[in-house]
Amino acid sequence: MVPHRFRACRPATLLAVLALTLSPAAPAVAALEAELSGVLAPHDVRASLSLSPDAMPQAVSRFYQARDWHSLWDRPRLRSLLSELDGLRDDGLDPEDYFLSTLTALEKDTSQSAVLQRELLATQAYLLAGRDLFRGKVDPVQLDSHWNFKSRSIDPLAGLDLARDAAEANQLADFFQRARPTLPQYAIVRRALARYRQQLATVGEWPRLPAGASLRPGDQDARVPVLRERLRLAGLLPDGGNADSPVYDAVLQEAVMRFQKESYLTADGIVGLATVNALNVPLSARIGQLRANLERLRWFDRQKLPRAVIVDLAGYRIQYVENEVVRWRSRVQIGRSVRPTPILQSRITHLTLNPTWTVPPTIFREDSLPAIRRDRGYLTRNTMQVLDARGKVIPAGSVNWSAPGNIFLRQAAGPKNSLGELVIRFPNDDSIYLHDTPHKSHFSDSQRAFSSGCIRVENIHELAVLLLNGKTAWTREQLDAALQDRRTRNQSLDQQIPILIAYWTVDIGNDGHVSFKPDVYDQDARILAALDTRRTLPVLNARESSLP
Repeated sequence: MVPHRFRACRPATLLAVLALTLSPAAPAVAALEAELSGVLAPHDVRASLSLSPDAMPQAVSRFYQARDWHSLWDRPRLRSLLSELDGLRDDGLDPEDYFLSTLTALEKDTSQSAVLQRELLATQAYLLAGRDLFRGKVDPVQLDSHWNFKSRSIDPLAGLDLARDAAEANQLADFFQRARPTLPQYAIVRRALARYRQQLATVGEWPRLPAGASLRPGDQDARVPVLRERLRLAGLLPDGGNADSPVYDAVLQEAVMRFQKESYLTADGIVGLATVNALNVPLSARIGQLRANLERLRWFDRQKLPRAVIVDLAGYRIQYVENEVVRWRSRVQIGRSVRPTPILQSRITHLTLNPTWTVPPTIFREDSLPAIRRDRGYLTRNTMQVLDARGKVIPAGSVNWSAPGNIFLRQAAGPKNSLGELVIRFPNDDSIYLHDTPHKSHFSDSQRAFSSGCIRVENIHELAVLLLNGKTAWTREQLDAALQDRRTRNQSLDQQIPILIAYWTVDIGNDGHVSFKPDVYDQDARILAALDTRRTLPVLNARESSLP
């Protein structure tokens, strides 16, 4: 008998354990049961059987324990599993993370060692694939420390039971489908990925539009057929028609304007440099974008919230939703790429009417202080006071602006205040909030990453009235009257309302057409890098076998 310790099995030891797994002999079954029970005993089974790949040894042991150590993967089941694993490409996952090639090679090998290896490997692949479809391969917290969204969850033992029952009933396709997110967007993006991959395989990369002078409606140019073909492949023009015509006609103009609008460009029908650059993003890059967003969708639990505010950062928009119906929508300005707005969820607690604004340290250091050094009139023009470390107002002239020390700036409430007339507040570690703004002209821009991290909301007064529609509902007239006196005060909500600040780089139109947003915060590449990091082959952890 070896000491009671844990280590990775040597191949011979693993084969010995698995040989007993497949053996009908009662003494061998009892011996194997005792061996695997020893593996599980030192652990809290429920904790060990989390939806983590690290828990795979315990999960596999539990899986076979419930089957009295009988094998599962006969040839029909294995072929069904291989088909489902291959289909994971349409989910943006790599089938090789689930050992597809190895299992395919082992399928026809009838040697005892191959049968044993195939049995264990197939079970691990099956459980890992189900887990990754259910909540994503990548842990979002590893990519973003702000991440605090609720993920899909299931009791791990119940999940194992569902997986085992489905496999025993030859319902692998149903199990994989049930593991996928129930969000309707998931199926749409998944179909788009399959379609684009098929297009890449049959047609190749999208044609590139050559550089040149801007194309305008009515122009005749040799590049027009290339433009027409590019938009046809994207699903924005029908097949046939004037495919070879060099004339930029009205039908093509309409398609160009839709593409520009979907790409968050000025929809003027003029094919200039920005539009050419967007058109020339390769099909393979768009496929990566779809994969990244499928992974994002796997991170979310579908929450049916009676009321919620949802901010789509990459789409520069905000919605107020009641019972999953959008009751109000508007445009927002978000943080610049160097000061991105964090992705998070919280609950709106109160509003501030006629807010003052205390300049955050980063903005003071990087923006305000250089401006003051250039022009001391900056403080007066922006109605700012200087405060010492105790919060006492001090004369601006008493400060050595070359080395100002421990001071801060506060902007008075009023029309010049950077927060406008209203702030909507919710707890978070980054002091992020929704607010009004005097910089309203920027809402007409197609891409609106202008702020220092907080979210500027167009027509925020309309949202405020919706949020204040509790036991003591406010009308717009009452809100406007309360703002008239310029007095700074807080107004709590009768009921806290969830706010979700999310980031998606694909859009889905009312007709189901999938389009692509600029990745303003360059997040897709990080997700893809994590998705494409090959998972290493897991090995069942156990004590060194004491079995004969």
